[in-house]
Parts: sequence; C-alpha cells; structure tokens
Amino acid sequence: MIRPLAISMGDPAGIGPEIIAKAWAARADAGLPPFLAVGDARAIERVWSGPTVRVSDMAAAVAAFDQALPILSVDDGGEIRPGQPDVEGARCALHALELAVGLVRSEAASALVTGPVSKAQLYGIGFSHPGQTEFVAERCGVAGENAVMMLAGPSLRVVPITTHVPLAAVSGLLSIDLLVAKGRATARGLCKNFGIRTPRLAFAGLNPHAGESGAIGREEIELIEPAIAQLRAEGIDATGPFAADTLFHPRARAAYDAALCCYHDQALVPIKTLHFDEGVNITLGLPIVRTSPDHGTAFGIAGQDRAHPGAMIAAIAMAGDAARRRAEAAA
Repeated sequence: MIRPLAISMGDPAGIGPEIIAKAWAARADAGLPPFLAVGDARAIERVWSGPTVRVSDMAAAVAAFDQALPILSVDDGGEIRPGQPDVEGARCALHALELAVGLVRSEAASALVTGPVSKAQLYGIGFSHPGQTEFVAERCGVAGENAVMMLAGPSLRVVPITTHVPLAAVSGLLSIDLLVAKGRATARGLCKNFGIRTPRLAFAGLNPHAGESGAIGREEIELIEPAIAQLRAEGIDATGPFAADTLFHPRARAAYDAALCCYHDQALVPIKTLHFDEGVNITLGLPIVRTSPDHGTAFGIAGQDRAHPGAMIAAIAMAGDAARRRAEAAA
C-alpha cells in the first residue's frame, strides 16, 4: 500500500484548513502524492465546500484520495470561528500534531507536513517548545542542536543557525561547536532529502562586510572561520564567511546549495523576498521527513477564501519527494 503523507491541520481558526483543502483540489495539476489531513474536520468544512471523507486508517485514506479529501478527525476544536483563535483550538492543534507525528513515527504515514499554529495560543495551554520544529525533534528523540530548520524555495535554501532569540543575544549564542553541528546536519540533510551527493555550504558572516578582517567584529575570525575549517577537514564543502549583503544575488546563489545564516532574519528575509508563496520549512536531522509551509496562521484572512495554497502545495511535494528518496536509498 502507498503510505500517505500526514498533514496536521494547525490552528483551526487559521488558514491551515483552507490551504490543505485547496492543495487537495490542486492535487492532479501539482502531481501531489496521497495525503490525509489530521485535525477537526469541521474546520475544513467551515471554509470549503468540496468533498471530504472522515477516515480511521491509512488504507481508507489512500482509497478515498482521488474522490475526496480524507480527514482523520480530532473533534475537540470547540466552536470553529475562522480568524478568532482560542484555547480549544490550540489544544486541537497540539493534539493533531501529536497524532500526525505518531503516524509517521510508526511508519503508517510516509512523511509529516505541519500546518501553521499560533505559538501565542499554544503557550497559553502550557506548550514549552520554541516552535513545532523543536516539538517534533523531541518526539523523535533528537537533540535540538541536531535538528536544523531549513527554508527552501526553487532558487534558494537557507538555514538560520539561531532562530527565535533576541538579536542582541545572537553573538553570545554562536559557538564553533554549534556552527559545526548545523553544518554537518545541513550537509547530511541535503544528501538524504534532496539527493545532493556533495552539498556546497556557504556561511554568512554575522557582522556587516563579514567583519572586515576584524575591524567591525571578530565573530567571523574567532568562530565562523574555525568552524568552516573543521567542516572542510571532515570533507564537507563549506566556504565563507561571506558578507550577507552579497550572498543572495543570482550569481552568488549559483555557487552553493544552502546558505547558513547567523540569525533568523538574515535567513528569512531573502527566502521570503524570493519565494513568499512557495517557501517550505523542512527540518533536517530527523529520522522522519517533516515539512511545513513557510508562513503563519494569517488569522486576518482566515475564512475569506483569500489564502494562497502555494506554500502548502510546495511543502507536500517536497515531503513526498524526500520520502521517496529515503525509501529508495533504504531499499
């Protein structure tokens, strides 16, 4: 049996239900593999009039996929009000995520795609992780430093070495060990998930002009250059540090397979500028495949039939491709 992808619906008040439904509607044109939604079925039925079917196992999901969007329903979302998140919806989103992770970990599903959640709402119910990436990594038994968040689009892949931390804290959080760990995980992930046999990594400098040989910062000399040297000694094609303002034009992008950036916005500004509607968050370093659209819940447009499904379609396609490559390598 073909193992479908499991897509956690995210916050039922956000655009997750709508973009999953629209992705199913585009399944043939986009060449998407079979998938099922995990979450409160009412959230999709509230914003979409297309065919749905509630299923209880993976075989039923695959059998129904051509005719209707299969949903493994988690019926605890409270009153579904698009654009109006609440505690019940957060609990439902977390339950759906937990169930979807379990389906993939048990190999009932081939890959995990996560819909957008509201971290503010999740924190209100005791969620203690910085985001879904860290939650999935923990459930997979992977240490946080070995799980790498990569944002990928058609012409650019970026890895933020630090993520949701104050900008003033970034320098103190960087270390040679952290940079090397992220570089190793990125290289392995590019090989396993994207089929790139000899990945090329480019490191961005932390400071303007990559520190200008120490004139405006020494992090490049004391941290990034030694990390690159260690990675190269291990046989990984790592280069840099490069000035971030010249790292993302077309000629520069042609010279690497992924850019590793020191802080969140250094990585996310270029990827969202180039690929806002098709950017994918893929977690490297996990025993499972996990992707997510690179955008949030967009509560402001939820329920208005205005959400663009491009990033969700890209996330499903990337997850399916990565799962296939892993299966072929294991065969």
